[in-house]
Amino acid sequence: MGTDKKELVFKVLLESEQPMRPGDIAEKSGLSKEEVDKAIKQLKEEGKIESPKRCYYQAKK
Repeated sequence: MGTDKKELVFKVLLESEQPMRPGDIAEKSGLSKEEVDKAIKQLKEEGKIESPKRCYYQAKK
């Protein structure tokens, strides 16, 4: 997975006031849901994002 896709997902989450679902992130970023899921997994492993409730994600502030 390209870093650019991961950064794009992170940027979408940073700009959002509310936690987002992967489907919403995919829509906003123009990526496929599979690409978003992979990016979310990597961002979570890196500790850049968190999941405040099931299936919702947000950038750590």
